[in-house]
Amino acid sequence: MLAGCEGYVVSRGRYQGDGIGLVDDKGRVAIPNALRATLAANAPKADGKNGGTIVVGPHQNPVNKCLVAYDPGYLDILAEQLDRREAAFTGPDGEFDYNIKRRAAAGEAVPFDGSGRFIMPAFPRFYAGIGEHAFFFGVFDYIEIWDPKTLIETESMAANVKAACRFYMMQKGIAL
Repeated sequence: MLAGCEGYVVSRGRYQGDGIGLVDDKGRVAIPNALRATLAANAPKADGKNGGTIVVGPHQNPVNKCLVAYDPGYLDILAEQLDRREAAFTGPDGEFDYNIKRRAAAGEAVPFDGSGRFIMPAFPRFYAGIGEHAFFFGVFDYIEIWDPKTLIETESMAANVKAACRFYMMQKGIAL
């Protein structure tokens, strides 16, 4: 069961794993194998063929200059979490910081093929500063997608995540 979603029985895979993807000039990138299987299971194509849909947008916390990616089924869970947050934090004057929902609603659904390739939407890619490489990291409910240099420079980032990013970039012959 997801934290904050009491009453929901969730039978969905959790995103765990990481990897680096080469981003081509059209913004095409492949989801690493460790994450692709969960995404495909959570977002199967109606015709049973490989591939599906992934939602990609800026992270809702502006401190994290990265993208989040998830299957369309997570939208209902995210909306429920935000509705609960709105109910809990609406002021006595009836006002709520609607920027919280605006940041979370900034995703774009795009198809991915059987190899996990998808075209990263232009604005989210620009927002996160993703160039030639994209670092993917599963955080259970969704996948974070980072520009490697930005991730390393994020002071609040966990040391193990930074080490994983450095490791994959080192394998590509790139020092961060």
